[in-house]
Amino acid sequence: MKKISEIPKNDKTREKLAKKGVEALTSRELLMVILGKGIKGKDVVALANDILKLIEKERENLTLEKLEQIQGVGKARAGQILASFELAKRYLIKPERKIKNTDDILRLVDEIRNKKQEHFITITLSGASNVIEKRIVFKGTINYSIVHPREIFADALTDRAAGIIFVHNHPEGDVEPSEQDKKITEKLIEAGKLLGIDVIDHIIVTKNDYFSFNENGLI
Repeated sequence: MKKISEIPKNDKTREKLAKKGVEALTSRELLMVILGKGIKGKDVVALANDILKLIEKERENLTLEKLEQIQGVGKARAGQILASFELAKRYLIKPERKIKNTDDILRLVDEIRNKKQEHFITITLSGASNVIEKRIVFKGTINYSIVHPREIFADALTDRAAGIIFVHNHPEGDVEPSEQDKKITEKLIEAGKLLGIDVIDHIIVTKNDYFSFNENGLI
């Protein structure tokens, strides 16, 4: 049986990954896992350190060419590192979206304006008005008699949201709120107060127009 000191460093890193999860790894160890091994005269630890220094220096300006300048990083490895970063960016890192006005909200829900079915959307916000998540919570003919604040606010509570915005479309083209729209909005505002989540607005959209409860003094 090998002594601990004789076990290759990257094997120790993989063992740590298996036992404690990826979150437990340092940035250098993450790079070691991506690299797999070093080169002759330069082990994987030294190689990872050199790459990490470049990443910290260049950050958003990291390129294939700059990575290839490091001894031991060829085109294939440089591409592997950049591809890992891009994959994380696309699926894990959400760009910060801040809601400053009604136009910002309308841009977020533009896809439902031409829908032939009703869509009810919630947008949860942080205390700094950054978007946490946008969700379609109802689709089809929305019968407000079965719309319950429990379903509407469930995800907002999970998000630890400070605020929430509601948006739904009127496929028939009339942007004016119905009595049901007004009643459910009042109901949701009251529920938000009890839960400590501020209802920022409820917006009705059509293909070419919108109605904001906030702008019309109804919130």
